[in-house]
Amino acid sequence: MALDHRRVHEAARAKSASPVGKSMTEPIIHVENVHKSFLMGKEAVQALRGVDLDVIPGEMVCLMGPSGSGKTTLLAMLAGLLSSTSGSIIIDGQDLATMKEAERARFRRRKIGFTFQANNLVSYLTALENVELMLRLNREFNAAGRKRAKELLARLGLEERLNALPRQLSGGEQQRVAIARALINQPALVLADEPTASLDTERAFQVVQTLASLVHEQNRAGIMVTHDLRLVEYADRVIQLLDGRLARIISSKEDIACLANPANCQKIPMDVLGFEESGESTTQKTSL
Repeated sequence: MALDHRRVHEAARAKSASPVGKSMTEPIIHVENVHKSFLMGKEAVQALRGVDLDVIPGEMVCLMGPSGSGKTTLLAMLAGLLSSTSGSIIIDGQDLATMKEAERARFRRRKIGFTFQANNLVSYLTALENVELMLRLNREFNAAGRKRAKELLARLGLEERLNALPRQLSGGEQQRVAIARALINQPALVLADEPTASLDTERAFQVVQTLASLVHEQNRAGIMVTHDLRLVEYADRVIQLLDGRLARIISSKEDIACLANPANCQKIPMDVLGFEESGESTTQKTSL
């Protein structure tokens, strides 16, 4: 079924600005009419085309879309690694466009936590030391920081693995260390880019469930990029990017559950079905 992209885009913009039932909460992420273009030879390529997005404290958002839709570009811009061509990005009350590069680097270390498909743990540091490293980089390592690191790893089920090196940890354990590292500085925003792509199904669900639980409990804003529709069951909203635009916003718990497990739904809403029309698949990456 052909999509009216202009109508869908306008509806998505209207819905994205204020999460359902939570519009009175000040957002941690405020993205307004953001465009991003890259010069390829003599031609300007539009990566993002007028994106609007608010994410509030305690909200986990799942960002989806086919390759080339703008997911990675948007994530890099939220992290302050790329600047917008136009529009504004405000994170925890700070306008990224007004910061110099050194300021943005300090802001990233203190306010933004990252976890990626490749967990990038330091091979010669223990699990505890890998988490503490972020405190040391911010010159905030002390007894209270070490206690927080141990408590965070224990919360992630790694209290018996504090002194293990990365090579002694399973893939799921390594990813949980990476989540602890992302959260140790108590950031306002946590960004996860395909954090489960190298994990088997059971560990993938455990990692995403834990990440979402911590975002909710600690009142962070969380954004996770994934291609696996099954994992959206842990999200508060699911947002799809197409051709650099917000194409669909799904915030109903019932619709999200149908998106994650359509076999259990008697009637699947058309906007949920639209994910499959545009290239997402409930059977994609079933082995993770």
